[in-house]
Amino acid sequence: MHETRRAILEAIADGPVSGPDLAEALEISRAAVWKHVEELREAGFEVESGPGGYELLEVGTYNGEAVEFGLEAPFDVEYHDSIRSTNDRARELAGEGVADLAVLADEQVGGRGRLERAWTAPSGGVWVSVVNRPTVAPAQAPLFTLAASVATARAAREAGVDARIKWPNDVVVPLDDEGAYEKLAGILTEMEGETDRVEWLVVGIGVNANIDADDLPETATSIREEAGDVDRRLFVQRLLEAFDDLRSDLESVVPAWCDLSLTLGQRVRVDRPSKAVVGDAVDVTDAGALVLETDDGRVTVTAGDCEHLRPV
Repeated sequence: MHETRRAILEAIADGPVSGPDLAEALEISRAAVWKHVEELREAGFEVESGPGGYELLEVGTYNGEAVEFGLEAPFDVEYHDSIRSTNDRARELAGEGVADLAVLADEQVGGRGRLERAWTAPSGGVWVSVVNRPTVAPAQAPLFTLAASVATARAAREAGVDARIKWPNDVVVPLDDEGAYEKLAGILTEMEGETDRVEWLVVGIGVNANIDADDLPETATSIREEAGDVDRRLFVQRLLEAFDDLRSDLESVVPAWCDLSLTLGQRVRVDRPSKAVVGDAVDVTDAGALVLETDDGRVTVTAGDCEHLRPV
């Protein structure tokens, strides 16, 4: 957001402020104040002009400037009404040297999940990809994926949804006490780096927010279906703030993930390129790998498709 517009918003959020007072405080002309206020109105901010001056009545819009306003995390936001893929755009920006930027869209028309699977991303969802430049070794990169799943689950829980996490990164809603679930959100992390360092890391998060369940795959659900519509602007802010807290304290990620896990304690099957492994999910390592107790002993799985198995 333009710094002058941000300063005006902060000034008028707590009550009316006159144009001359704003001009004096910001060291700009009254005409410039008027111009910035008009730009804010065009961006969707409801600004009233009254006897006492300008006053912000409501932030009822969903765009980059609205999300940045009041966001307590160091992210710039690039917003698109429609985009092929927020991850593709974030990767492009990462290649240009950008850091701490969130690409946000109302809809994706070419979204993708893990293994290049198609991802339904209609208008009304939360589709956001965050560009990171962490000073960590590649072995720690999976913690950012886990952090994103925790942040998403926390934001969903604040919205009234019983959100849990299926290893490694699906945010789900339990259907029963036996491990069945419907998918609420997915995460796709992409990285560029060398053997000893990460150049950039893009974490893409897709949340079925204000979407009818009929518009989603049969195995998916939405915030609308579970708890009613959510203010997406506030939801994205809470998600980004929680993610920033976790990425700044990587040692807190695995314990937080375990607290929200639906997988631990379940009988699972993990499909890997080499072969599938079946066992009881008993632990997660400091790097986010899943530990299974199998008939042949303990096995640590770093990647794969995890399926909860129904009790026999």
